[in-house]
Amino acid sequence: MDKTPAPLFRNNKNIPPSSNLPSSSPAFGTPAHPLKPFALNAPKTTILPIILPPATLRPLAFRTFTKKHSLTLTSSALQELAGFIGRHCGSGWREEGLAERVLEEIARSWKNRNGGVMVDGASKELHDILKTLEGNMSGGKITGPNRGLQRSDSLLSGEDDLNTRLGLRPSGPPREDSNASFGMSALGVQEEQGDEDDEANDPRAWLQVVDAYQQPRLLFNVGKKHFERETSKPSLLPPADHKTTLFRNRYHVIHQRILRNEAFQTSSVSASRKHHVGKETVANQQSLKITPIANLLGRHGSSHMLLGLLVTLPSGGIAISDLSGTIALDLKSAVSIPADSAWFCPGMIVLIDGVYEEEDESHGKGFSGTSGVGGVLGGKFQGFFIGQPPCEKRKATLGISDGSGSDHTIGGGFGWIDFLGVGSSRALGSKMRRLQNRLLSPSFEGRRNKIVILGELNLDNPRALQALRQILSTYNTPEPLSFVMTGNFTTHAVLARGGSSGGSIEYKEYFDALASVLADFPHLLQASTFLFVPGDNDGWVSSFTAGASTPLPRKGVPEMFTSRVRRAFATANADNAAGVKGEAIWGSNPARMTVFGPEHEIVVMRDDMSSRLRRTSVHLKPPPDSGQDVPEEVQGDAMDLDVAAPSFSTPEGMDVSQTNDEGVSEGYKPESKSDTHAARKMVKSILDQGYMSPFPPSIRPVHWDFASSLHIYPLPTAMVLVDTSAPTFCVTYEGCHVMNPGSVLVEGRRGVGRWIEYEVSGLGRMRECTFGINKGTAK
Repeated sequence: MDKTPAPLFRNNKNIPPSSNLPSSSPAFGTPAHPLKPFALNAPKTTILPIILPPATLRPLAFRTFTKKHSLTLTSSALQELAGFIGRHCGSGWREEGLAERVLEEIARSWKNRNGGVMVDGASKELHDILKTLEGNMSGGKITGPNRGLQRSDSLLSGEDDLNTRLGLRPSGPPREDSNASFGMSALGVQEEQGDEDDEANDPRAWLQVVDAYQQPRLLFNVGKKHFERETSKPSLLPPADHKTTLFRNRYHVIHQRILRNEAFQTSSVSASRKHHVGKETVANQQSLKITPIANLLGRHGSSHMLLGLLVTLPSGGIAISDLSGTIALDLKSAVSIPADSAWFCPGMIVLIDGVYEEEDESHGKGFSGTSGVGGVLGGKFQGFFIGQPPCEKRKATLGISDGSGSDHTIGGGFGWIDFLGVGSSRALGSKMRRLQNRLLSPSFEGRRNKIVILGELNLDNPRALQALRQILSTYNTPEPLSFVMTGNFTTHAVLARGGSSGGSIEYKEYFDALASVLADFPHLLQASTFLFVPGDNDGWVSSFTAGASTPLPRKGVPEMFTSRVRRAFATANADNAAGVKGEAIWGSNPARMTVFGPEHEIVVMRDDMSSRLRRTSVHLKPPPDSGQDVPEEVQGDAMDLDVAAPSFSTPEGMDVSQTNDEGVSEGYKPESKSDTHAARKMVKSILDQGYMSPFPPSIRPVHWDFASSLHIYPLPTAMVLVDTSAPTFCVTYEGCHVMNPGSVLVEGRRGVGRWIEYEVSGLGRMRECTFGINKGTAK
């Protein structure tokens, strides 16, 4: 039976538009004229607005924002939320559960925008959230742009500035909780995302290189206790006050990290925790406190713990400076805690425990021209113990459970912050872990999880090219995920030698020789990502520094020198029609690699840091167990400090990879016990500082506006620290695996090449090969 209305009714132009309204017949209650499917524009359910007092909404808002999402509502924000819910949810805000869904959505959106722990009613972010939410509500419910609730992402799709502030949508991996994050989880709507419908079956599709000049610039907001993005345009020649911001931000990051440590928590948090020593149970002592330097005035002979920056006085002495003032140091009797475990150099932020001694004249006279608050305090601070700020594991920083059943997080962590521009750990972590478990599973056919790390590769040395050829020939199928090659690519700064060409022609010829070697391995060029990180002798910056310390971060090798290498990759990929094509990336120094979004972060840094630490370090008194005389008061305080301040990390947290597993050279061993100690000492110094250049600007210059790219907070999962002045090592400290491959050519051993093979989510292994007259072999 044909149910289509007669043409008389369908084509009658006299029927007014109001005929689309339902019939007034009480018997049928049907439209007078049937409506076409999917063409009905039903009116929105009307809601009678009410005046909702903020005090009435407070319990529900507290349960949603504070209990569930660890957010704090200000009174102005509570008033804004009460007015919004009163207007759009009406009298059914409580009985029908409308307000709870709206508050849940607002809390999620606030976290996605990295709005901070404190929700302020006057903030533009909250107003934008409410404005976006207002246009997608009907009858007090969140409906999205259509009733089908197919994708709630379209609520934000038209607003580029919102996506920028969210920081959670990388160009590569999609967000896992795109529907759930805008209220869909409260309505029971989830999007099933298939991982099989794209080319992401190649693990290299989830590898991304983050340039130091493209990395988000974050500053720690002390008031909000949160990281915020710097919105001003960066410059290589910024105003002078940006230098002050650099050091203030370093201090704030370390200070908040220390306050999150258990040893510096109040007794209400740490009193319940007890340490068992033998058969006795010793309760925690009173929590440690950091004294501002300005508060030392008038407190002669009192003991304090200071946190500040080590600086050099014009008179040649050492002082410590924080945001409140500066005071001269007397470190003649100071010992490091733990003993001889780290370097202490001017430019580092350290913890010092000692006694203030007031004197008439300031030891730092002439340093700032003032005495008192904000200047150099009179007298000196006699330090008994000096230590690095306690390091914090990556999982604790991000607020992620370590899976062991214990919770190391104090304060919720920064899991919603997108530190690298690839997405936050809270937003993408679970999806990335699923991808990792599938793509890196031993049963997966295309499993590739190795990253080959080469140290300093001097292209002007023919033996280095021979070693490179032999190393590449050891890899066939499956190809490594990536190859990392670091400078200096020339032994000397050829661009600073002068001449008619300024050394540029010679410099380009070295990379042409590299291209000829790479062209012999087209299968690697098709299937791997090659990352090149420059050194101090590479262009262009070496043309005016002549190989001296260059400002950090520094840009990659210019394209004009690498045209032949890029041509070799283009030729190899011409025959590769399917899959992810290989590529050569000329990264900055430092550079960062991410694998599976924020799940794995690998920092690559080329710097002879060990020699600089030895040259500039402060000489301290030998530890008490060295057999030399140490004052009795120092010995007694050292025992108390070890019990009360377990925050000073010990080298026992490190593991040195020395196993002779398959693929590891049977002949490789650490040079000596002192080399292992030197490696641990350097790693602890850098990771505890959370900064890759803890030196004065006169020793190692830094571009002020790009200094945030030098922060290593949160700790990366792995760090490649190429340092030819330090012994080669693979060390794990606080969950961060640090590797130093040294130079490709092994010093003192003719015809031997060395590199590191790192497995994603695993450890690095040292490998060696022989080349030259004898047949090349790899171990």
